Amino acid sequence: MLARILKWTGIALLCLVVMFVIAYSIFTFLFNRQQNTRYAIQLREIPIPTDAAAIAAGEHLFTIKGCSDCHDKNLAGKTFLDDPLIGYFAGANLTTGKGGLRPGYSTRDWLLALRHGVSHEGKSLLLMPSYEYARLSDQDIAAIIAFCKAQPPVDRELPRTHAGPVGRVLTVLGKMPLFPAQKVDHRFRQPAVMAPAATKEYGAYLSVSCTGCHNPHLTGGESPIPGGKRVADITSRGNLGKWTESGFISTLRTGRTPEGKQLENKDMPWSMTSQYTDEELKALFRYLSSL
Repeated sequence: MLARILKWTGIALLCLVVMFVIAYSIFTFLFNRQQNTRYAIQLREIPIPTDAAAIAAGEHLFTIKGCSDCHDKNLAGKTFLDDPLIGYFAGANLTTGKGGLRPGYSTRDWLLALRHGVSHEGKSLLLMPSYEYARLSDQDIAAIIAFCKAQPPVDRELPRTHAGPVGRVLTVLGKMPLFPAQKVDHRFRQPAVMAPAATKEYGAYLSVSCTGCHNPHLTGGESPIPGGKRVADITSRGNLGKWTESGFISTLRTGRTPEGKQLENKDMPWSMTSQYTDEELKALFRYLSSL
């Protein structure tokens, strides 16, 4: 009797292993297919300024878009997730130093990355939130590029970004936005200029930066970061609907809500939003309050 039990237990375990291998092979195949997809981009090139005003504007945008969270303040890149199961992810070194941009990296490469989320090979970049930059005006995207190109070279070599086994499964299931090119409207025609103003319309323009965490409708929900905290609804249906404009501005400047809750910067990057101008924060509040 014991021998029979052991026999069937072994058969059952073997079946489970075989099923697991087959399932993971399918996920790996689907992941590789997404990773190797090539995008035929009709790129619209724009001139990149070199004047001090444009570079300063680019620095402000680089700051309020949270670029340094992944690429570091000196643009040399840094590791932000290193988990054997989920993967290794680091912001690229955006300087011309050792470990940085490849020789000959051009304005076309910058535009492909920022507006389309693809490399010079036409494949999707990994975890670069290009969908938050794809709708920026020509003037704003050019300013960001101008600022990045004006920075001195920094030598910093980082391991290659890659997804682990769990990261691959989460990506295929749509739980981790690893391939930004899938989320970009590659036919969208960006405006030449979007003039800053304390208006709902300008707030809508700024709010694209919030969609990566709070979802495209800004209603929050499950975190896009594996294991992350649930994300708040930042429309008028959430707590924001009870806040005044001054309360909203104070929250994004200090991380302390009108209810007295201190937000963790790792969950809500208020140290980044604190760099918004009053005009930008008023515009954002007016838009979010209208939803």
